[in-house]
Amino acid sequence: MKQTLLATSLLLVSGFAGANAQAKDLTGQGSSFAFPIYSKWAEAYAAKTHININYQSTGSGAGITALSNMTVDFGGTDSPMTDAQIAAAKGGMVYQLPTVIGAVAMAYNLPSVTTPIKLDGPVIADIYLNKITKWNDPRLVALNPGVKLPAVDIAVAHRSDGSGTTFIFTDFLSSISPEWAKGPGKGTAISWPTGIGGKGNDGVAGAVKQVEGGLGYVELAYAKKTSMQTALVKNKDGKFVEPSAKGATAAAAAVAASLPANSDFRVSIVNAAGPESYPISSFTWMMIYAKQSDPAKGKEIVDFYKWAMDNGDKMAEDLYYAPLPQSMKVKTLARAAEIK
Repeated sequence: MKQTLLATSLLLVSGFAGANAQAKDLTGQGSSFAFPIYSKWAEAYAAKTHININYQSTGSGAGITALSNMTVDFGGTDSPMTDAQIAAAKGGMVYQLPTVIGAVAMAYNLPSVTTPIKLDGPVIADIYLNKITKWNDPRLVALNPGVKLPAVDIAVAHRSDGSGTTFIFTDFLSSISPEWAKGPGKGTAISWPTGIGGKGNDGVAGAVKQVEGGLGYVELAYAKKTSMQTALVKNKDGKFVEPSAKGATAAAAAVAASLPANSDFRVSIVNAAGPESYPISSFTWMMIYAKQSDPAKGKEIVDFYKWAMDNGDKMAEDLYYAPLPQSMKVKTLARAAEIK
């Protein structure tokens, strides 16, 4: 995603803001992973309803903090709030409603390699554990028969800020590597064994692009829009799958079908089964208080969510996200209807 799109704040203003005196403009904060689609939805929604939505791309951790302190109307996160975080939130019970499914791509910088490289979870984990340091390491060569990998250092890049994208990536590593699960583990911010930190997707991408041999994890839409090289990643079924909306949809399909109607939707889909599943995939969630201090504003938040579920699929696909399966939308819309 272009750096201008990943600015830390976006105010979407309709030219007709004064047309509806009763309308409640909304503020949100959090996930940069979801920022491209939330901004696109908000722009279209403002044009239709004259309701302006100010969503700040500050990272999932900041979004949880802002919602907990009641300084925004809704939050965005790729790392679901824990029970303890919900209990500490000033506004009471928080509903976490999935909005879209996204993929995290392994982006790299190997100009001499024209065939997309293949990676698997254990190798990625060992690269980030500083156990594999060269691109021509025997384990990488074994994954990429017939590909001439250069004898250059792997320049590892990771996020320096609290990030839902980091949570998704480290959730995947924890699911695939017992050593990683014991520590560093998973979270929005961890103690990295190696690598250079960059703020936001653009910071990680900049570090990858800066030197031959760079490797980092970035949101798929950003990788696509900036034409970065991205790896195929081996899934649970042993298939190498490219990062895509299709692969993210496949990862969510089995999980979505089995969710109970009263689910709180805090479910991981990393390393999901299925031959087409892309293994570093996740839902992203909109955080909304179940009981609203301003009922009129609460109604506007719910109306925006319902509109996005009914009208936002094409926009999501255009930005390389996967829409929620219809079976899951029915359940999330039922939960949204409880917000008052």
